[in-house]
Amino acid sequence: MGFKRKKGDGDGEEMESEVRGRPSFNTAERRNVILPSMIKNKDKRAKVYAKQKHEKKVEKQKKIKARDAAEKQALELGEEPPQKMVPKTIENTREADETVCRPDDEELFADIDADEFNPVLRREVTPKVLITTCRFNSTRGPAFISELQSVIPNSDYRKRGTYDLKKIVEYAKKKDYTSLIVVHTNRREPDALLIIGLPNGPTAHFKLSNLVLRKDIKNHGNPTSHEPELVLNNFTTRLGNRVGRFFQSLFPQEPNFRGRRVVTFHNQRDFIFFRHHRYIFDVKEDKQSGAKGKDGVAKERVKPRLQECGPSFTLKLVTLQHGTFDTKGGEFEWVHKPEMDTSRRRFFL
Repeated sequence: MGFKRKKGDGDGEEMESEVRGRPSFNTAERRNVILPSMIKNKDKRAKVYAKQKHEKKVEKQKKIKARDAAEKQALELGEEPPQKMVPKTIENTREADETVCRPDDEELFADIDADEFNPVLRREVTPKVLITTCRFNSTRGPAFISELQSVIPNSDYRKRGTYDLKKIVEYAKKKDYTSLIVVHTNRREPDALLIIGLPNGPTAHFKLSNLVLRKDIKNHGNPTSHEPELVLNNFTTRLGNRVGRFFQSLFPQEPNFRGRRVVTFHNQRDFIFFRHHRYIFDVKEDKQSGAKGKDGVAKERVKPRLQECGPSFTLKLVTLQHGTFDTKGGEFEWVHKPEMDTSRRRFFL
């Protein structure tokens, strides 16, 4: 049953404010607290907001100066400085995971020595990649595939036509390809990658998003034919280690450093960001003041920088399957399901 609350009922107001999670104020305190949202005049509201923002900034600077002074004083006295505050992020507050790789995990090293990628990573076999598309290709699909060919050495493109994917897998095995990449498109846009390890698997299905081709990157560079260096970041779990080794098996294990090419797979919150760069060494003149302070003495100094070559895109692992592609009888190692996303701090790679 509903009832009207009395106008002067202070206990009811405090109870209601506590339920809502807001601090309770009596009538006198409410008069002193002025929020910008309570002011109807737009100009006055903007001035009050700017004033409060400036006061917060001044208070923050005072805290920083006090912390720096305390640290300087501790160093002068020979004491240990106070510990620096580490900001809390989603990455450093992630949920504990038992599958995180450890340097003393003998079982992990045994699995690595016996996995499907070992011949390529031990340089016993040279990686050779076949790239194809889905049956209905798009306008951006060929442009994306041509840029993939410039990124991955020893890669060939074959038109899909009407062939079944299992027949293409058998063809790639006969031609001694070590991997097969299928670019799937939807609504004239590449939206997925299917990577199949040959001859024994595994098969990984990735969702593809945020694709930017080379021509759309400002001040992009043109890659050379040198074999690139490979950088894999933040693949910390057993599943992440397996996915990272899968990417590693696509590239030769002897990079040519003269080409100054870098291919990066950066994992952050289970999103894998792909980037392709060249690093350039610019020689610039460094002007330092002479003894008189007027004439400058020119000295050369080398300044490195990165130049993006493209393409850039983002991958999200959907499934990882044992063996080659098999939709009916295939055994899945890992499948992403919506009910697994129970927390923002739970990651799998």
